[in-house]
Amino acid sequence: MLLPSPFAIAVILTIITFVVALFATLPFNKSYFDYSIDLLGFWEAGLWDSGPGGLYFAFQMMFLLVLGHVLALSKPFTYLINGLTHYCTNTANSAFVVTLSTIIVSLFNWGLGLIFGAILARKIGEKFSASEKPINYPLIGAAAYVGLMVWHGGISGSAPLKASESGNLKSMVEGNANVNLSNIPDSIGFGDTIFSGMNISVMICLLFIIPAIFYWIGKKVQASKIDIELKPHKMWEEDKPTGAEKIDASLIFSIGFGSVLIIYAFLKAFYIPDQPSLDVINPNYINLILLGLALILHGNFRRFLHACEDAIKDTTGILIQFPLYFGIMGIMKSSGLVAITSEYFAQISTESSFPVFTFLSAGLINIFVPSGGGQWAVQGPILIETCQNLGISMEKSIMALSYGDQLTNMLQPFWALPLLGITRLKAKQIMPYTLILFLIGGCIFFINLLIF
Repeated sequence: MLLPSPFAIAVILTIITFVVALFATLPFNKSYFDYSIDLLGFWEAGLWDSGPGGLYFAFQMMFLLVLGHVLALSKPFTYLINGLTHYCTNTANSAFVVTLSTIIVSLFNWGLGLIFGAILARKIGEKFSASEKPINYPLIGAAAYVGLMVWHGGISGSAPLKASESGNLKSMVEGNANVNLSNIPDSIGFGDTIFSGMNISVMICLLFIIPAIFYWIGKKVQASKIDIELKPHKMWEEDKPTGAEKIDASLIFSIGFGSVLIIYAFLKAFYIPDQPSLDVINPNYINLILLGLALILHGNFRRFLHACEDAIKDTTGILIQFPLYFGIMGIMKSSGLVAITSEYFAQISTESSFPVFTFLSAGLINIFVPSGGGQWAVQGPILIETCQNLGISMEKSIMALSYGDQLTNMLQPFWALPLLGITRLKAKQIMPYTLILFLIGGCIFFINLLIF
């Protein structure tokens, strides 16, 4: 491995932030020892932050991942995946199908896209393994990981979602003397971020260019028989319910409750007077829809809960690491380190260059903070203050942060762990191809940031 574990990186970043804050923001009337105690207090306050940017947000992101994974394990998605494998007859068209379908699904939900792509790649591997036909399996695995390079520009993107929540932007810079809260918008809707002209252009480029290039690569690379033992994944078997257990196995209860949630979500979006429908989209709204769909598609509570058991183990990284990033944010915000960083960016940036600086810095930070939510917690306050001080578009800068965060996922294998476990590939096998995705995506994001 080129990097230590993501948890170790989070601890190292905590120590670095503590040391920098200690020497850069020491008040003239305090000793290093006394101020160290203060900084530890700032860290602890951030660690257990129960506000909209703290543990509440961590739970929202865990729910997004779990419900996306649960949807991918439902029978309709299994049928869809099996249907797609019929079109996968060689490396080239397999790479095209996996890339295109994974991008589309990931724009809806990042957890669903990650697991959907992984299962699709695994099914293709099983098909070619059983028939003993040659295929470049690592290329297919890399194609299945492309969703992590597009997700933050989709409707489950952490930064745009949090910016759309009422009061989130103000809460992130509250207490910062350099920020005039009256000039900070209450929220920024999806119409100005996810559905902006720039982001739509980016997504169209991704949908057309990446599958075409991976199809071309599939024509050029060498194929071989799969040397990994891939046995078809077996779904759990259900026992015949008795007594009160019949409620858990009931089609009516699961589909009925799920349908109520979906209908309510529809009414909330389209029947609230004087409120544009896009303004209701936030993490809670997305999770409400995912929960309803999962209950409907699984057909009963038992299958739904079994899928949850399979999915929940992939939330370990969020559960353990997010509080550490909130602790880092607590130190940066309360010590004044955020204000110092914002002033530096304000001095070196212009209206046209700041989104580019945001994009590049977000890509670098994501290598060490492999979470869009964690990155928004750390970088969001700097972005908000600098945009206010320079009088530039906060909407474009939020998307620039999103692009940088998702781009370097192709270099950071943290989110690939579920995919590698499902496909039984190793990180070093897919990295040469994810590097190609990194270069293609970087060009697409950078050009669009310059044009718009």
